[in-house]
Amino acid sequence: MNSFTRSIDLLQREMDVTSLRYQVTANNLANSEVPNFKRSTVNFESELKRAFESEEKAKNGFKLTTSDERHIQINVPYDYREVQPRRVVDYVSTAKANGNNVDAETEANNILQIQMQYRMLTQLTSFEFDQLNTAMKK
Repeated sequence: MNSFTRSIDLLQREMDVTSLRYQVTANNLANSEVPNFKRSTVNFESELKRAFESEEKAKNGFKLTTSDERHIQINVPYDYREVQPRRVVDYVSTAKANGNNVDAETEANNILQIQMQYRMLTQLTSFEFDQLNTAMKK
């Protein structure tokens, strides 16, 4: 896969995750006064980092040839395209007397941060296509 395709794929995936993160944070904010509601977050970047590290390790690692698909595989890279975002619910902490752990101010700030991140991702995508357009004109 060339670098342009990989960049666009990663940007598109991150935009999808950012959209999901916005929905989860908006849900947290909407339920900030509901008794016993527990806030959720979205985990994606750490799994994506693990996939990239496994690709790097497989490039430089020991190669093992197997004769059957049931044999144990080592240094098989974890494809970044298989990484899916996970919703994580915080059951441990309790911030309010009613059992709710959502801080409305923090969630509102998170929404602003998510909106800025999404805007940046759209600008990066536009920049990638502008570079391709410039290269094709020359």
